[in-house]
Amino acid sequence: MYPPVYYSEYLQLDKILDAQQPKSELYNVKANDEMLFIVIHQTYELWFKQILFEVELVRQIFCQEDIDDNKADLSNAVHRLHRVTQILEILVGQITILETMTPLDFLDFRDFLRPASGFQSIQFKILEAALGLRYQDRFGHHYYLSQLSQTDIDRVKEAETKVSLLELLNQWLERMPFLQNSKFWNTNSEALQQVQTHPFWQQYRQTYINGLLPSERNNQQGFDLLLWNDEQYPETRRLSPKANRHALFIMLYRDCPLLHAPYQLLNTLLDIDDLLAQWRYRHINMVGRMIGKRIGTGGSTGADYLQSAAQSHYIFKELAELTSYLVQRNHLPTLSSELQRALGYVQW
Repeated sequence: MYPPVYYSEYLQLDKILDAQQPKSELYNVKANDEMLFIVIHQTYELWFKQILFEVELVRQIFCQEDIDDNKADLSNAVHRLHRVTQILEILVGQITILETMTPLDFLDFRDFLRPASGFQSIQFKILEAALGLRYQDRFGHHYYLSQLSQTDIDRVKEAETKVSLLELLNQWLERMPFLQNSKFWNTNSEALQQVQTHPFWQQYRQTYINGLLPSERNNQQGFDLLLWNDEQYPETRRLSPKANRHALFIMLYRDCPLLHAPYQLLNTLLDIDDLLAQWRYRHINMVGRMIGKRIGTGGSTGADYLQSAAQSHYIFKELAELTSYLVQRNHLPTLSSELQRALGYVQW
């Protein structure tokens, strides 16, 4: 038998419920909404901790040498990332509660907070790094680490040295076997190594070009740059040409049983990007309402800084761009019977 557990001791409620210490009370200033402000931000940090926990479990799955899509690993990864999206929806919704505080309510205690700022949330910076936001892609390098203690700077820099989920996603996509296995295509394995000689991509490129409207003809340049001409591929992109092609193949044939979970994975990553953007923009609007054009407590330009950061901090935007290169289902190249069987759960 395990020893009995008491509810408040298990949850360590004494620590949690004693952790709200409004600064306004130290100065005998009446600022009733400071309690709400503290509780909301502490709740954010608890949810960030849970998100980091889930993302780390997904990273461990994709760090494996091989992932069998017919087993539980990929479904587990999708499940945990879906949980992250549910948490992010809560984080976006919490801003509605914070918005019940008026600008005057905030001014009652705002000056007591300097130079503290939400920008100093180490967990959120670590989360961005774990997902795949690189230092060189961040907005405001001069401000990014300047407000942190040395201990927290070291924590963030250590997080940035680890292989991100975006990098692991690229490796996983590159390993997808279906387009490289000669038994699925009426050609030799050497022809499958180059996109220009691959029978599927030859047919698909022509189908895509034929379906473009006159006003969309520039899309062919994007298709060729990202999916066709590997030698001219931009070095700044995070997903490789092969990963792009395999991700697009998953999107195109997502109705095949074996590609359903991979598609859900890609789609959920896009949901995470979208929800993070929603959270940032809701924050921008709230800051604009609360302080207008005034400087943030941490010394930033306030809403203007948040706006610029939000526009540049999309992590999985390269996946989103691939939707420009889809064609209608009834125009998709027909896969060989061998490949159709391989993409089903039952091998007949």
